Amino acid sequence: MKIERIVIKPDPYEPFRLAQGYRVGDLLFISGQAAIDRNGRIVGVGDFDAQAKQAFENLDCVLWAGGSSLKNVVKVTIFLTDMCNFDKIVELRGKWFTAPYPADTIVEVSSLFSPDAMIEIEAIAVADKAAERR
Repeated sequence: MKIERIVIKPDPYEPFRLAQGYRVGDLLFISGQAAIDRNGRIVGVGDFDAQAKQAFENLDCVLWAGGSSLKNVVKVTIFLTDMCNFDKIVELRGKWFTAPYPADTIVEVSSLFSPDAMIEIEAIAVADKAAERR
């Protein structure tokens, strides 16, 4: 089975020695996407809504680079530093995903890669033939 690394340019994850994700056959395994911009800087320090928006946008970008899209996400894991934002995540799932919604795990963690990071989202998706032509 063919294994392909998913690459975006610029890649803010490159200094951390990890891949944005991998495509294995028709499945994509996407690394946790946080609220970092293309230059590796955290967006929206102290602002959960801004960080969540950036994290979902980053997820969307990597999915497209791998030949898929948000509509083909079958499993998502969302890491939060404060479970008080759970209701916001439920709303955001309705905004960024479509029915049938992906399987989901939401976990509160004491910290992410930076003390300023409030959310990280990883996903598994199925390749999309239409997205591959994009």
